[in-house]
Amino acid sequence: MPRCAHSCCCFLVHLGWNDYPILLIHHRWHRQLACYNSGNKQYSCRWKNRIPTRTFSCLATDVSSKDKITPRSEDYSAWYLQVIQAAQLADSSAVKGCLVIRPHGYAIWELIRDHLDRLIKDTGAQNAYFPLFIPQSFLSKEAEHVEGFAKECAVVTHHRLRLSAKSTLEPDPEAALEEPLIVRPTSETLIWNMFQKWISSYRDLPLCINQWANVVRWELRTRPFLRTTEFLWQEGHTAHATAKEAMMKAKEMLNVYTRLCEELLAIPVIRGWKSPSERFAGAEDTFTIEAMMQNGWALQSGTSHFLGQKFAKAFQVYYTDQSSKEQLVWSTSWGASTRLLGALIMTHSDDIGLVLPPKVAPIQVVIIPIYKSQEDKEQVSSMSHHVLEQLKGAQIRVQLDDRDYIRPGSKYFEWERKGVPLRIEIGPRDVLNRAVTVASRVGNKRKYALPVNESLTSDIQQQLEDMQRFLFEQAKERLESRTFRNVSFDEMKERLHDHQKQGFFLVPWKCNAIHEERIKAETKATLRCYPFDMQHLAKNEKCFYSGEPATHMAIFARAY
Repeated sequence: MPRCAHSCCCFLVHLGWNDYPILLIHHRWHRQLACYNSGNKQYSCRWKNRIPTRTFSCLATDVSSKDKITPRSEDYSAWYLQVIQAAQLADSSAVKGCLVIRPHGYAIWELIRDHLDRLIKDTGAQNAYFPLFIPQSFLSKEAEHVEGFAKECAVVTHHRLRLSAKSTLEPDPEAALEEPLIVRPTSETLIWNMFQKWISSYRDLPLCINQWANVVRWELRTRPFLRTTEFLWQEGHTAHATAKEAMMKAKEMLNVYTRLCEELLAIPVIRGWKSPSERFAGAEDTFTIEAMMQNGWALQSGTSHFLGQKFAKAFQVYYTDQSSKEQLVWSTSWGASTRLLGALIMTHSDDIGLVLPPKVAPIQVVIIPIYKSQEDKEQVSSMSHHVLEQLKGAQIRVQLDDRDYIRPGSKYFEWERKGVPLRIEIGPRDVLNRAVTVASRVGNKRKYALPVNESLTSDIQQQLEDMQRFLFEQAKERLESRTFRNVSFDEMKERLHDHQKQGFFLVPWKCNAIHEERIKAETKATLRCYPFDMQHLAKNEKCFYSGEPATHMAIFARAY
């Protein structure tokens, strides 16, 4: 059972006359109530005012040994789930496979969303919104597209319920829809139906639309943020006069996602294009950024697709060119989702809990006042508020934790688990010295003092910048050290069966979908991409699997 933050605290516990298992626990100091299900265990007790009582430790504040996070080296999957819970990022919902994103997690997503939205608008795209429901006939207009999503679609068939004879709710047979509606898995078909109305002349091009929305893909096996039935994302859709313009746009947006990951999230990525087997349904080319998690697995962190003219043909989207000839438009689509929160967790966090790069931390600095007497409290509080306002004035995201019912040590533990980059402690001695004590979440964790003067904000900003750089360099070093080159298929297979030796395998490869599927069956590794800047290495090389002349340099890895 957890201990109370106040070492002297005790409780009056009402066991009830029949030792009922739900115990009402009264806090002696703050008169707070808590409940604890004790099971049917019998307790020895003493009596006070004819009420059976027993003293327990407080349930309300600290985390017990049972709540410690499993080390990454022991169970990476358990560690990931426990970090999410400990940092209060998300919780499970009443709908299987759907996630409740808690305020701390959603605040991180808002920072990602706002930053990416600015980058997208800088490319000339405009935001719009399209309906959640898509007519089933729309999805079937593009054959590859429907094949890629058919097994994941949620379908609406009725618009009303009724009470059955057994007083249970059921679809009203008289309310069947004329055409079933698909709950949006992606919006290409709906958006291209609108593009057909909006595009008539070369003057209407390029048309670049972005949408922030939720989508539903019915997943059988889910994992928070990485793969859920419903998730949040942005999806961009563009129409162009030429194939060259569309291809340039697809690559431009991949660069936008690269900037987002590396500059905001401190996650280094490899840019490349997908093999035909891994392309987006209906795309002629899919470009991707692949990030390496701490266990050596890959996570696709953003994709951009050159769709050619397939959707234009399916929805008859023509434009009149400058010579008055009708031409089909060329198209792209691109997107990034809340799986970036999963990437953030698995790239930087440790066995204590969440680690956040300062640029994406909702709270960059937390101030914790420390005092014992009322006189100390007044002085410490005054200086804490002064520092708070000073940092706010410099646009630093800062919070003062002045909760007086939790000990400082418990606060340290809580904010560390939530990934706050810097902690400032202010006690009576700091007030006398006109200084604050600073502790960093990562790197050298030794505490150090900073004077409270006009340079305090610049000192704190420098610490945050150094931490952002440190986290990126640390992740980049991991990516480089665990990218294995010049390995045979047998060597890759052996490494992939050892959790400590997994990573990215850069190998010469002859594009072959059958061989790709065999490798996946044998090793559970997939072809992540053909890296843009490494294709020259394939010249005169033999495929590491078939021994035939290589067509590409490919990266294979286990992936989420």
